[in-house]
Amino acid sequence: MQIPVITVDAFTNRPFSGNPAAVCLLENDLDEDLLQKIATEMNLSETAFIRKLKPGDDFSKSSCFGLRWFTPANEVPLCGHATLASAAVLFHVQKNTNSVLTFVTLSGELKARHVKDHIVLDLPLYTAYPQELKEVEELIKAAVGDMIVQDVRYSPDTRKLLVRLSDTYERSVLENLKVSAQHFLSAEKTGKVKGLILTVKGNSSGKGHDFYSRYFSPWYGILEDPVTGSAHAVLSSYWSEQLGKKEMLVPRVGRCWDGSSVPPTHLLPPVQLLQFL
Repeated sequence: MQIPVITVDAFTNRPFSGNPAAVCLLENDLDEDLLQKIATEMNLSETAFIRKLKPGDDFSKSSCFGLRWFTPANEVPLCGHATLASAAVLFHVQKNTNSVLTFVTLSGELKARHVKDHIVLDLPLYTAYPQELKEVEELIKAAVGDMIVQDVRYSPDTRKLLVRLSDTYERSVLENLKVSAQHFLSAEKTGKVKGLILTVKGNSSGKGHDFYSRYFSPWYGILEDPVTGSAHAVLSSYWSEQLGKKEMLVPRVGRCWDGSSVPPTHLLPPVQLLQFL
């Protein structure tokens, strides 16, 4: 059995930037242990597995597929950039003829639309609720030290903690912040946090980016994940409420990001052909 593995740099038009994901096309479902071993060997923040749902399905003609995401450590319930990468492989490599693809996932059905030279994702919107600071104080201190924190929220659906830094801080402060994410594991005492979002407000003049963010998830084996779709499913809900806006322009800051907003996705040639004898 051979499985092609394609590396996709999501949210960029340049190789070796954006957020890379591995995408595997499965003719048949595989044992979960084998999926995890493949993801561990790929050693990217996420490996996506697209599978046919019924006999007769075709990667170039069908419009609905199963989709799972694995980090090098375990399976995750949602991954935005690997979903985008999966859609890019189907649209651009497999030449799928549909304008809309549906992915059946642990987070429900996700839609990917092919619009001109872009791919538009419809992701769930998750609410983050006020979080008592004392309960997560040690984790926050491990992340930002003595910096001023303006708001703390928790999203139970995604198990992500959102930490908003003071509006007195600019993008460069967040961008240059030295974070030792491996220390989060011992600092998190509640057992409920699986991802940490750091965010600051953007330009208040109405021009430019509305907010900035960085995302860390050592609980899933990811010290820092650039350009994180699942984190923005939480951030979008929070900042929409805070800013009173339905449409927002956001970049990411942190490693691998090239500073642009949301450029097209760059596909690399297949880098692996897994063969099981």
